[in-house]
Amino acid sequence: MVGTDPASQVYVNAKEKACQEVGFYSEVYRLPETTSAAELLALVARLNLDVRISGILVQLPLPPQIDESKVILAINPAKDVDCFHPLNTGALLAGLSSAILPCTPAGCLELIKSTGGVLAGKKAVVVGRSNIVGKPAALLLLQNNCTVTLCHSRTADLGAEVRQADIVIAAVGQPGLITGEMIKPGAVIIDVGTSRVDGKLTGDVDFASAVSAAGFITPVPGGVGPMTIAMLMQNTLHAYLAQSQ
Repeated sequence: MVGTDPASQVYVNAKEKACQEVGFYSEVYRLPETTSAAELLALVARLNLDVRISGILVQLPLPPQIDESKVILAINPAKDVDCFHPLNTGALLAGLSSAILPCTPAGCLELIKSTGGVLAGKKAVVVGRSNIVGKPAALLLLQNNCTVTLCHSRTADLGAEVRQADIVIAAVGQPGLITGEMIKPGAVIIDVGTSRVDGKLTGDVDFASAVSAAGFITPVPGGVGPMTIAMLMQNTLHAYLAQSQ
């Protein structure tokens, strides 16, 4: 982690705690805001060669003097437990069974599967097209035979798209964007968005109006976040096993 971003501090602390709980050896590097790109890349290079380290996670965002894409490219793909490296995102796109899955989208998929419904043939709408959540979430749903619509800031009528959906993943960081009147009765609603409103964490879904319409809905906080960390632990274990062969 580089800098003192409050959200990043929360995420890093939670990941460190999870490693302790499952018995994983971990090292946490909290670097100052003034850290240069060369310094961070040197640390990544050292960790790439460290046989004690099975997974490397660079907490984003990074300060403006550091090019995030160069840092991601510098991570050994076998240790890229976030699934940000192009080799791993390409494997996901190709549907390779050996692919490391991105943590938050994989967590969303597990939450959807936990409802017990059949995914094949379901209409799924993903709101948000980021490389971290939206695009990979759409790919995972497609691989599970859903009919997927990917919505974004220029979608002409977001409400009309969401109303058709059996499954909705909201991941744009816009508080209360999805309201109850937009939700198909019984739909599965996965709220990835996190924003601070009056000091409180708030999701992209207006929970109060949506909870009565949805069949299943995740809260913010306490919904997708813990699943993301669980998937990170799973990816780290898989990376360790692959590197041990």
